[in-house]
Amino acid sequence: MNHPPVVEWTEDDQVRTARWRSENGARPPRRIVIADDRTRADEAYRLACEGTALLWRGDFHNARQLLTALARRVDRRPRKAPPADVTQAFHLHRAAQNQRARVLGMLLVPLDAELAVPLHRAPDVREACARAFGPPQEVAGPPADAPTSTAGTAGTAGTAVLVSLRELLGVIGANEWRRKGVEIPALGGDRIHPHYGVFSPARGEYVDLVSEAPLPGRELAFDIGTGTGVLASVLARRGVRRVIATDQDPRALACARENTARLGVADQVEIVEADLFPAGRAPLVVCNPPWVPAKPTSPVEHAVYDPGNRMLHGFLGGLADHLTPGGEGWLILSDLAEHLGLRPHAELLDAFAEGGLTVLDRLDIAPRHPRAQDTADPLHVARAAEVTSLWRLGAAD
Repeated sequence: MNHPPVVEWTEDDQVRTARWRSENGARPPRRIVIADDRTRADEAYRLACEGTALLWRGDFHNARQLLTALARRVDRRPRKAPPADVTQAFHLHRAAQNQRARVLGMLLVPLDAELAVPLHRAPDVREACARAFGPPQEVAGPPADAPTSTAGTAGTAGTAVLVSLRELLGVIGANEWRRKGVEIPALGGDRIHPHYGVFSPARGEYVDLVSEAPLPGRELAFDIGTGTGVLASVLARRGVRRVIATDQDPRALACARENTARLGVADQVEIVEADLFPAGRAPLVVCNPPWVPAKPTSPVEHAVYDPGNRMLHGFLGGLADHLTPGGEGWLILSDLAEHLGLRPHAELLDAFAEGGLTVLDRLDIAPRHPRAQDTADPLHVARAAEVTSLWRLGAAD
């Protein structure tokens, strides 16, 4: 079993160690200092900007207040007016967001061997952490008296794992989403419960498209990259007798199985681990790939960013070989990447032709999310022009 890396720091004149956990892929900090209720926000901000992490030993609520204070300092830094070139604006925006995440990620909190936070007034995060990270014995590794590093003592009492407070708050929030679920009008108001690291269908335009498009048949459908299982569930509720839903992310597979069972369609939906297509052919093959060809920086971003359009081209390149005669492939795709200058419209049309596909129809829907109307957003021009489409594709004769 591969355990997370070990970090070390000096506390009470002793070298301490603990395991480092970051689902966002942040590297272990090279330098860690102790911070508590006496730590001033300006000093904490200076250290974080320099790349020094602060391990919090004070009141948990005060740690949250310090994180808010750090965010204010990051956000009030002078910013240049966004460039006229929207592609450059996108890359600068992504760089600024990554830098913001790096600075705010420098405030750390401890987790003990049971994945609890051993701080005053800390909430009970054990369930949320176990759901996000895995069982405590896998996350924390060997017990505290087992050797974990050639330098120093194994973790200080009550500290088995270090995690950024910002990421921990994300874990807590994701667990609440999982408990409450997301209401899906296309499922009659029933809810989808997203797991941590699995993209939530909170933005429901694409689900509406799948619920309204005319079905080419009701015998069999493939749902490629099922995620939460929302589209597979919509197809099953529409009367498709058998749906094979694929994904290669273990979290997504578990999430889809849980949701289809909760919605009462597990007998119709088979969840299969696969990179894109399952074996065989179907009258309907549906795919909602990531919409923007850029590098993801966290697990959940894999549902939004698709480097080099790998999944998009993989789906279009293999679709014709997985359709029965007269079958349809439904590609659900936003044109945001086109408005950002990241994927020319001609590239999509060329991919259709190269895959031996013909366009049968296209259904469009405008975005309803708040950022489409936010004029302060540096990408507002692109977001306001965005359209999400369901392309009905058939194999060319």
